[in-house]
Amino acid sequence: MLTYLDFEKPIAELESRIRDMRNLESGEEINIAEEVTRLETKRDKLLRDTYGKLTPWQKIKVARHPERPHFKEYVENLVTDFMPLAGDRAFADDLAIMGGLGRFKGQSVMVIGHEKGHDTQSRVKHNFGMARPEGYRKTIRLLEMAEQFDIPVITLVDTSGAYPGIGAEERGQAEAIARSTEACLGLKVPLISIVVGEGGSGGAVALAAGNRVMMMEHAVYSVISPEGCASILWRTADKAEDAANAMKITAQDLLKLNVIDEVIPEPVGGAHRDHDLTMETIRKSLETSLSELSALSGDKLKQLRREKFLAMGKVGL
Repeated sequence: MLTYLDFEKPIAELESRIRDMRNLESGEEINIAEEVTRLETKRDKLLRDTYGKLTPWQKIKVARHPERPHFKEYVENLVTDFMPLAGDRAFADDLAIMGGLGRFKGQSVMVIGHEKGHDTQSRVKHNFGMARPEGYRKTIRLLEMAEQFDIPVITLVDTSGAYPGIGAEERGQAEAIARSTEACLGLKVPLISIVVGEGGSGGAVALAAGNRVMMMEHAVYSVISPEGCASILWRTADKAEDAANAMKITAQDLLKLNVIDEVIPEPVGGAHRDHDLTMETIRKSLETSLSELSALSGDKLKQLRREKFLAMGKVGL
């Protein structure tokens, strides 16, 4: 059963009626079929209307939807011959960030991304996608390997932020994030980053300082979570919705601000409603970006990436 968000209650009621109608046993099959068709048309229109005018706070809920595709599903659908690579060669293997070598449309790529997990057990295993320092040091190792073998890098960002635990801080969380960001910026191979769900704080930027930064239509990307922002400004997380509305965290806002380069459309009702269509849309965007960036030299890629990020935030005098 699909998990419905609070603003999807009218949609849930319609889909419940559709299921009930389909389970009816009646001799008037034609009338039942007509009613189901009518309800489905009404449901489809309601979905389009609802998702066509989502507020930033509603988009956050969609970005966090438990059935939204995660790293493992993207790899299974987009990458062949995937070989996972583990460990930072210093402390441990952090399962909040996963990565490895594979082929995208026949081309060798390095794929790195956050994995949140899909149920209680896997979410605990992957620490809800919140990486510790060893996760970012693993990222650096894989980036350096990709550059050594002249392999493009694809990163999939989906985290509420880096893990803030005492152990993570003791092992140099901020330093690991900074060095991972530095490694992204200095890379001499194409780096394509896609925010597929949440892009939270430095924990996201550490994987998202790419030549091409894209966001899914209902993904969010921010320097801090709305709950964290509200706790700082108003001393209560109850103001999270107000914070979300003020922070410009949606893909559409960030495209206007030139923080990202492209918004990848999602199926009507969000990526969680149609994984196959989501994968096909991302596949096309990745193919286009890889083709364009692969034609550039390593020095040019590094220069353009540097110029791209230095230009952010500039305003006319």
